[in-house]
Amino acid sequence: MKNVHISSYIDLGAKIGDGTKIWHFCHVMGKAVIGKNCTIGQNVFIANNVIIGNNCKIQNNVSLYEGLVIENDVFIGPSVVFTNIKNPRSFINRKDQYKPTVIHKGATIGANSTILCGIVIGEYSLVGAGAVVTKDVPPHTRVFGNPAVIVGPITKNADECS
Repeated sequence: MKNVHISSYIDLGAKIGDGTKIWHFCHVMGKAVIGKNCTIGQNVFIANNVIIGNNCKIQNNVSLYEGLVIENDVFIGPSVVFTNIKNPRSFINRKDQYKPTVIHKGATIGANSTILCGIVIGEYSLVGAGAVVTKDVPPHTRVFGNPAVIVGPITKNADECS
């Protein structure tokens, strides 16, 4: 069973798994895929060809653009920004140049972070709030800052930072 707020738009063809909750003022395009038991916060946009795994939490005010793959058990904090093209220009159509971005299983992305396109965020890694990620993040790694830099390891259990 899906729980979609009446103010949200779910385009025909969108695939949404059982147990997923979609809150106020969201838009899910027709070629998007959302797994089971996800929570999609208010004012979230999910573009065509975005894939979201199971048990993910996408907080308020996030836009997920074409080319983004989010694996299972990922947390994306409020107002995280994703891009899908390296050099956007309004007067040049570059849809054929979208760069895929992959967020691997169990990763956490803190509030107000920016993730440039073409990035891979490794399993169980943690991106600190406000970070600007310009390079791949290895698995089990914490990154912070602008630009984001590695500050240490993190285990699957986030309480075990060193």
